[in-house]
Amino acid sequence: MKHSRRDFMQASATGAAAMVCSSAFLDSTMALAKEFELPLGLQLYSVRDLLPKDYAGTLKQIGGLGFREVESAGYYDHSAAEVKKALNDAGLKLVSAHYASGPLHEKFDEILAFNKELGVSYIICAAPGHAPASKKRGWEDMSLDDWRWNADDFNKMGEKVHAAGMKFGYHNHKLEFKETGGVLPWEELLRLTDPSKVVFEMDCGWVVAGGSDPVAMLKKHGKRVAMLHVKDFKLPAGQPIPHEPAAVELGTGSIDYRPIFAEAARSANIVHCFVEQEAFTVPPMESLKMDADYMKKIGAVA
Repeated sequence: MKHSRRDFMQASATGAAAMVCSSAFLDSTMALAKEFELPLGLQLYSVRDLLPKDYAGTLKQIGGLGFREVESAGYYDHSAAEVKKALNDAGLKLVSAHYASGPLHEKFDEILAFNKELGVSYIICAAPGHAPASKKRGWEDMSLDDWRWNADDFNKMGEKVHAAGMKFGYHNHKLEFKETGGVLPWEELLRLTDPSKVVFEMDCGWVVAGGSDPVAMLKKHGKRVAMLHVKDFKLPAGQPIPHEPAAVELGTGSIDYRPIFAEAARSANIVHCFVEQEAFTVPPMESLKMDADYMKKIGAVA
């Protein structure tokens, strides 16, 4: 097939225009992400196998990679004084602490007092519970009544946490994005919880794995989201997302965080973001360095 010079020039112009549009989009995305620039944070669940062996040493390594804020997922029998010293020596600030619904009910006052002594700002429920009358017990088998019970429970906990000078929040997994009773549980939790008592920590990776779009969720509900979790999965193209998607380092999987952070930058309510590495494809500290480098490369952190 022969093409005239005019055809070639038109095609070239179209391609150039597309490149300019693409470049402009990336530039604007990066500019918005640059305005975001939160401290680089890490959810310590990422190093759950290392902390019990060398708590202080592991935190020092994390600080050495450029992380400045952390979120706990257990203190491994260390006293508040020991935790404070280890964090201080590592140059890390403890922002928030994760607990499942069960422990929050079993020892709420103890959890509150310990974290207040540490100077924690947020108590986060990282796993929902079932309503007392529920016959369901598996995470993947939550009913709409269970979710509504959780919303009421979060309001009650949030009031107590607020009275103690901290904030209460909820961290999602992917089950919140599986339609239940005609609604998305995540949106039902948002609808039924009091914004003055309950904030949300949106785990972007699990939103994607649940079949939803973090950008769309931020556009719709950004005012309720105070923190982000950042993780990557390698998802099969054009196929159903597996129950347990393969966790990989940031920038090596299927999730592009540039548009997510561009949208997040429009919300003044988001004040912290934490990398969470579910599993490693390389040695742990090498993996976390890859994550830190990615976050800096896209301009998402200071």
